[in-house]
Amino acid sequence: MALGRPRTFDMDHALDQALQVFWRRGYDGASIAELTQAIGIAPPSLYAAFGNKEGLFRKVLERYVMVRTKFWDEALGEPTARAMIERLLHGTADFMTEACNPPGCLLVRGTVACSDMAQDIHQELIARRREGERMVCERLVKAKADGELPEDIDPAEFACYIATVLEGMSIHAAGGATRGDLHKVANMTMRAWPK
Repeated sequence: MALGRPRTFDMDHALDQALQVFWRRGYDGASIAELTQAIGIAPPSLYAAFGNKEGLFRKVLERYVMVRTKFWDEALGEPTARAMIERLLHGTADFMTEACNPPGCLLVRGTVACSDMAQDIHQELIARRREGERMVCERLVKAKADGELPEDIDPAEFACYIATVLEGMSIHAAGGATRGDLHKVANMTMRAWPK
């Protein structure tokens, strides 16, 4: 029995190329023709490797979170919650304005651009954004227990505020805000740190 031809493309490279298309065009806007052209494969190879466009997008999301957002891990490793938030804000400003990437965040841009026809993808993007907010909240809960935050600060509300700032930075970056503009937002946010 024939086993079929082995895959002849580099998976990481393929996902990186597809990421650029999804990041620029959104899930709905990215066509199979654009994706296969970017990856350098024929449609049957895409379907054989990923099942369908949704399968490819989910693999792209996994790679995006694993490779492109390492600055989150660095921020979460900071010794204080204040340092963590500051590094996260400034890391976001840098990341969202890197010349090699489309401006903004794939998770935010993708959520805004999803149609009603792509509800599973829409919910996946929302869940991944909420996971980031959850990680921030968890760190703020610890900070409050350690006396780093005032008693009247609710860690969940504060985490929601930070997530809203980060998502707003993404929208501004996609709209043409510069790295300097976003660093000013980060600085302003830090000036509002609860005393």
